[in-house]
Amino acid sequence: MFFVSLWAIYLGEKSEAYARYMGIKNVSSERVAKIVRGAEMSANNIFDDVNNNLDSPSPDATIAALKGKADLNLDVRGYFAAFVPNYFTEKGIWFEPYIYQPESGGFEFRQVGSARHNYMKSPWYIQAKESGHSFWSDPYYYYDGTSMSGHYCTFAKPVFDSKGELACVCGADMKLEFLARELEWVDETNKNNKVLNKYKPFTKSDFYTAIFSSDGTCIAHPAEKNLSITNKELLQDMSQKKSGVIDMDIDGEPCMLYYGPIEFVNWTIIVIVPRQDFFKPMLPTAITLLVMVIIGMIIVWLICKKF
Repeated sequence: MFFVSLWAIYLGEKSEAYARYMGIKNVSSERVAKIVRGAEMSANNIFDDVNNNLDSPSPDATIAALKGKADLNLDVRGYFAAFVPNYFTEKGIWFEPYIYQPESGGFEFRQVGSARHNYMKSPWYIQAKESGHSFWSDPYYYYDGTSMSGHYCTFAKPVFDSKGELACVCGADMKLEFLARELEWVDETNKNNKVLNKYKPFTKSDFYTAIFSSDGTCIAHPAEKNLSITNKELLQDMSQKKSGVIDMDIDGEPCMLYYGPIEFVNWTIIVIVPRQDFFKPMLPTAITLLVMVIIGMIIVWLICKKF
């Protein structure tokens, strides 16, 4: 009877954990999607201004359009417009004005297009030119020896002139490090949520949340973790934007992974729960049940002894 009861407790805990961590996953996913969507909307407003100034004879109008609303979304570190060769004759082959936000605050301007930085060979430029629609790029690492160095993802959009011909590819660069801080804040909020944890007063899970691209590359995660996804079943679900739960080792530790897609991007968010944390809530209940069984056996023994 003891083991039957313990099995029932295990199944109940498993169901409760699924509802709990999938709920946390959903809340975190919605928060990230809101950030991404906000970046898209701000970028599209700026790109529309660029489009409206394409007929201006001066490239200064394009630079002014990029600057105009750059401070409306501080999650975006920079905006650019990468023009086709000689769109503005005086600017030559590589004209790519870039409005960016340094660590010191405010926004600064740079002309970044050059033979050294031939953006026309960049994957985001080629994809935008060939597809004709906007998209989020795969995560990548940028390094220039300044505070701008880091992991990024770019929202790119082709912009066409009044003749329907490609004029430039506009982009908004979002630095991914801040996503890790957002996830850390969400995790701590959930761990300290008294309502969420009212029935688990003696346990505090060490779960954490991470974001992965569809190929298993980790985009955002706690700094002290070394995360990678190699499970073929999970990778297939991630590429197909499916949700679920799976057992696998993460950073050498057995874990339960509760995962699902993030809207607007080809990313998957995963709540990672160490297996030992999964069994923590069962321990007080199992001990209480065992004590009750022992007390019951003693009572029965005393009654039998009396008669």
